[in-house]
Amino acid sequence: MLKGFDSANRTAFNIWRDGAAKSCTAIALLLLAGCAVGPDYQRPAALADAGPLAFKENSAWKSAQPAAVDLTETWWTVYGDARLNQLVAQANESNQSLAQAQAQYRQAQALVPAAQAANMPTLGLAASEGRGLAFTQGAPALGNSHNWSFQAGWEPDLWGRVNRSVEAASANAQASDYDLGAARLAVQATLVNDYLQLRMVDSQSELFAQLIGGYGKALQITQSQKRLGVASPMDVELANATLKAAQAQATDLALTREQLEHAIAVLTGSIPARFSIAPLPPGSTSPRLPTVPATLASDLLERRPDIAAAERRVAAANANIGVARAAWFPRLQLSSSYGNAGPSLGDWFLTPYQAWALGGTLAGTLFDGGQRTALGEQVRAAFDAAAAAYRQTVLSGIQEVEDNLSAMAELQHEWEFQNAAVQSSRVAERAILSQYRAGTAPYTAVVTVQASRLANERVALQVQARLFTAAVALIKAIGGGWHGLAAADTHS
Repeated sequence: MLKGFDSANRTAFNIWRDGAAKSCTAIALLLLAGCAVGPDYQRPAALADAGPLAFKENSAWKSAQPAAVDLTETWWTVYGDARLNQLVAQANESNQSLAQAQAQYRQAQALVPAAQAANMPTLGLAASEGRGLAFTQGAPALGNSHNWSFQAGWEPDLWGRVNRSVEAASANAQASDYDLGAARLAVQATLVNDYLQLRMVDSQSELFAQLIGGYGKALQITQSQKRLGVASPMDVELANATLKAAQAQATDLALTREQLEHAIAVLTGSIPARFSIAPLPPGSTSPRLPTVPATLASDLLERRPDIAAAERRVAAANANIGVARAAWFPRLQLSSSYGNAGPSLGDWFLTPYQAWALGGTLAGTLFDGGQRTALGEQVRAAFDAAAAAYRQTVLSGIQEVEDNLSAMAELQHEWEFQNAAVQSSRVAERAILSQYRAGTAPYTAVVTVQASRLANERVALQVQARLFTAAVALIKAIGGGWHGLAAADTHS
């Protein structure tokens, strides 16, 4: 019995196999005639004129089309601060915004194999068992049914619909990867700027500590002179008011420092209550201000992750046009099955109860009320929007570079002028204090000169802080540093 069973099943299987082979031949012919509909992707010009771009503020700096994004460059090390390097490394590992962007990138990545799976055949295995009552020639009959079957199905991608879907999913995954890079660069730039501003606050606090000490001594001198009848009560009150005003401003700086410290803690994924940054020791050097190279290579904007992401979204929108066009063509569904059905489990593998099927379905929509036309208009509008967003991102990037190039140049000049003002106000303060001690100048003159010196010292530090901000913004604007960065200069 088993021998007969094997022979019969082999014969049935051969019939099924021969039919499948013939169907595969027909499928191959259809595939040879098939094509991927929709336009092949061509990167849109970054700007309308699509000509060489040069920057107004520095003609030696040029931009180019976006290419591979370099996210490995440790651009923050140009500031020469070990604590800053540690904080950025911590943010790269623990920042929650980056963790969210990383999860979104993994999600986009998972959509690529999901789209690719539509190109593969589907295989299934089913088995069932039942018992039921049926009437045969008016007589009830109670019986069992047992079935098993193996099914296979495949839809050949005749018009490239699946390939265009894979193309779109891949482009979106790349865009998500660049989004992650943009998020990482934004976190790094924010942290670096907050840290540099904190160090500038430390420098201002050190300045106020020195001034408060000097104002305290001036108050003591004025009080002594009052006791000797040389100074008036108004002089004492002026000296005391100058001291208290400086102490109030120092307290405000302490608040600013605490808030910057809290912001840095959150950026590094830490709880502010458990996070602190020690002030710089008195007399220590602040982080270095990097020197902007006189020239840069023509790949200035190529490494900006937001530009690269915008360009990849244009590619995805272009692929979606092909997907929409494929909806106008019929779809071919191929299917096959092989199995057995019998009244008992023992009949599952017997020849009389075997069954197989092989077939295909070619189906297309003749009328859909304009749905496909509307979908085509929608995806084309989406492509136009993505292309416009790409060009706007390039324009915004160029503006950011222009703004910060001019800021670096003009603030450098302002910083030099302000330093000269600081030196002059220090000389004037020493001279007026000597005259006051000698009794040849009133204390009101001392207060005026000291207020001028304090204002000049604070403005100089504020300009330096703005220089640091402009430097960070410029580095961020070109995608994270520049290759071959010139040696950093230290400004004091």
